[in-house]
Amino acid sequence: MVKTLKALIAFGTRYGATAGTSEEIGKILQGKGFDVKVVNVKEEKIKDISEYNLIVVGSGIRMGKWVSEADDFLRNFQKEFDQKKLALFVSSMKTFVEREGKTEEGGICSSRKLAEDIVAKYGLKPITMGFFGGVIDYNKMGFFERKAMGFLKPLLEKDGFKEIEPGVYDLRDWDEIRIWAKELAMKARQ
Repeated sequence: MVKTLKALIAFGTRYGATAGTSEEIGKILQGKGFDVKVVNVKEEKIKDISEYNLIVVGSGIRMGKWVSEADDFLRNFQKEFDQKKLALFVSSMKTFVEREGKTEEGGICSSRKLAEDIVAKYGLKPITMGFFGGVIDYNKMGFFERKAMGFLKPLLEKDGFKEIEPGVYDLRDWDEIRIWAKELAMKARQ
């Protein structure tokens, strides 16, 4: 009989993409026999992770940084992660920059570089890291951010991303997310 492992998926999100990605990862893990709790760390403060075997931490990227609450979660529990299986994922503008194999272009850092920086900053040893597309929602941006990000619209369209509603681009590849979650389930049981 396969032992039921407990998984905590803790995430920080800006436009909701990381929430949706976290929920999907949770469904896959549940389907693989895990007992899963999904928590938005902006809304719920986690005080103890001792009951969990697997910790998955996800974050959106804003202005080249992790969502502060996800970063805080990693800092607060960094010592306890040594006794856990840890996985990290990032929801970002994974489009033209990373598709062309570039780590930086026009001041936009790659999600891989940002994740590696977080790993180094807290001395983490994740069993895997995922790099997924996110959501760009011009409707939720302030005036200056919308102006600064305006150059992306034609590039997104060129890359084949269409607005799912006015001003909103969903850059997620659900198959990629599901495959990563299935691989995570196998690695967490090793």
